[in-house]
Amino acid sequence: MYSTSDFRRGLKIEIEGVPYSIIEFQHVKPGKGGAFVRTKLKNLITGRVVDRTFRAGERVEKPILEEKVMQYLYCEGNHYYFMDLESYEQTFLTGDQLGESKNYLQENINITALFHQGKLIGVEVPMFVELTVVKTDPGVRGDTASGGSKPATLETGAVIQVPLFINEGDKVKIDTRTGEYIERVSS
Repeated sequence: MYSTSDFRRGLKIEIEGVPYSIIEFQHVKPGKGGAFVRTKLKNLITGRVVDRTFRAGERVEKPILEEKVMQYLYCEGNHYYFMDLESYEQTFLTGDQLGESKNYLQENINITALFHQGKLIGVEVPMFVELTVVKTDPGVRGDTASGGSKPATLETGAVIQVPLFINEGDKVKIDTRTGEYIERVSS
C-alpha cells in the first residue's frame, strides 16, 4: 500500500479496483483543520482525468500491473497496433487510451506495455526519442524577440518548439515526459 506521503508524478495507484496514474499532486496544510493532498489522476483504462482529494496519511492500494516489452507496428485510423515480442500476438489501443504517448510512436519502436488483469491498458514510451522535423519555418537571423524558438512539426504529427537553427529534415532528440526539444542529432 502507498501513503499520501509516497505520492509523486507517474506513480500508479489503485482506487476501488481501477488503476490510476498520478499526473499532478499538491500537499496542502491549511491553518485550520488537517492537511490534505489534491491530485489529478488519469484513469489508465479509459484515459479520463479526474480530480481527487486525499486526507494526509490516507492509504491507497498498489495496482497489480504486468509490464511487457512490445513493439509498435502501425496506426490504422484511431487504432495503434502493438506486437508481443515473445508470442507475436497483436493487440491495439485507441488514440484516447494512448494520450500524449502517441506523439512519440515510430514504427518498430520498442515500448513498455502495461496490462491490468490480462488486458492492455497503456504504454510507456522511452524517455527520449529521436524524430525528424518534417515542417518548420526558416529561422530569421537576429529574430530572437520570440525567445529564439519556433514551432516544428515532427514525423509523428506532434508540434514542438525548437531553436531557430533547426531546419526541415533535421533529426531532433525529444524528452517524452515534457515534450520538449533536447538537442539536434547529427546524421
